[in-house]
Amino acid sequence: MTSEPAIRAALPTEAGAIRNVVRAAYAKWVPLIGREPRPMQADYVQALTVHRFDVIGPEGGPVALIETEDRGDHLWIENIAVAPELQGHGLGHRLLAHAEVLARQLALPELKLLLNKKFEANLRLYRSVGFEVEREEPFLDGITVYMRRRLPG
Repeated sequence: MTSEPAIRAALPTEAGAIRNVVRAAYAKWVPLIGREPRPMQADYVQALTVHRFDVIGPEGGPVALIETEDRGDHLWIENIAVAPELQGHGLGHRLLAHAEVLARQLALPELKLLLNKKFEANLRLYRSVGFEVEREEPFLDGITVYMRRRLPG
């Protein structure tokens, strides 16, 4: 019986590897929305200095990540990305469960995130773990969906 790889804090030296995972994970959405999603354009050297990054994978070689920020009244999930060859293997669910643990450690009552309405598979994933739509807003040529998950207890 093998154990699942641990979720660990990202290292500042992993900015390039994180960028590569994000670009690969989001590439499938480019034809759907006609542009690169914003996470593909982020400066991960800078992001690593202002947000928390937790990753799955060996040092220097993360294969999945979650980027979060304590916003005082909720834990903001800025980004979740899983390498394409590992999507559908439960890593996204593990990272979302990890975000809940982080929120509880910070005594925050809910998780929040946003995504493009055209990312239907992601909408289904978030709904399956208890997220609900908070609101929708036009953005560029699409709709941004803001979601929240209130934590029980």
